[in-house]
Amino acid sequence: MSTEPIKGPASYFPSIEKKYGRPIGEWQQIVRDRLPAKHMDLVSMLKAEHGMGHGHATAIVAYVLSKENA
Repeated sequence: MSTEPIKGPASYFPSIEKKYGRPIGEWQQIVRDRLPAKHMDLVSMLKAEHGMGHGHATAIVAYVLSKENA
């Protein structure tokens, strides 16, 4: 098991779950359900429809898109 700290977008996941009260998997699915879409369109959707802050929305979208394009 790695003891290195989590880096990148995933480092926001614990605070996103705590602040918005939903598991990160649900947020990721919300984004995946809107694909294909542009990064900023997905960020805007999370902000407008779910009241998410810009940084948190960007982290989720960046993570999902990185996995989809891997």
